[in-house]
Amino acid sequence: MLQPVPAPSESLVRVLEAGLQVRRRPQFFIWTQGDLQRWVPHALMVCGVFDHQQGEMVMDVFNSVPLAESLVDALRQFHSPLMGHLRMVQGQANGRPARVPVRALVEFDPRAERLRQAGFEELMIHGLHRAGLPDEAECLFIVARPGHGYTSEAVTAFDMLLPSLQRTSLHVLDTERDMAPARYPMVGREAAARPASITAREREILLWVRNGLSNHQIATKLGISALTVKNHVQKILRKLGAANRAQAVAKAMSMRVVGGVPEAGLPS
Repeated sequence: MLQPVPAPSESLVRVLEAGLQVRRRPQFFIWTQGDLQRWVPHALMVCGVFDHQQGEMVMDVFNSVPLAESLVDALRQFHSPLMGHLRMVQGQANGRPARVPVRALVEFDPRAERLRQAGFEELMIHGLHRAGLPDEAECLFIVARPGHGYTSEAVTAFDMLLPSLQRTSLHVLDTERDMAPARYPMVGREAAARPASITAREREILLWVRNGLSNHQIATKLGISALTVKNHVQKILRKLGAANRAQAVAKAMSMRVVGGVPEAGLPS
């Protein structure tokens, strides 16, 4: 028997209600891949919220497609040339989401070329300013998907969902800090340190594992043997203290190990 198709309002309510339950980075990523995709489809989300405890912006990057590590760093650095231009565009948008062609970003930061190479044509950015401080951000969110721009409906949805994105991001920040206070005094500064024991190749493989690829598929992507991939995965499990691949990905995301891929490992 066919199940009834949920009404749009039901889908939106699910997004808002599910966001209230999110407390960890892996949960945040899963939340953004659910019903929220119906309203604001994306393969890249940059999240920035002002941490009143630290007195600075905390930035994070969530991507469901592999991205060059240099690009992820540029997006995570609140004061990078790329983010500086995007913040200026957002500030001129009069409180509405702004759409930015990727080709217009390269002159401000050459790392933006990696966005174009990954198939992204347009970013959408939205945020709020701190009360009484029009030049300082309270929150900032950027979304993009390869090969597509955004409709006026998506712009409206992004505007509507901004408070939920901000609230959920702050909940994640508070929970992660409480669970790992020694690690999170530095979160949100120019680049969070990754555990030294995880190599660049292992981070690259973790990205593909997160995207659901098998050892054989990863081997094909990287031009190595499936046995080599298996050995890498086993080392990753041991280093992260994980029982399986899903647990390894969740731990890697919570520890900020998974960000981008090395330049040499960027898929064609």
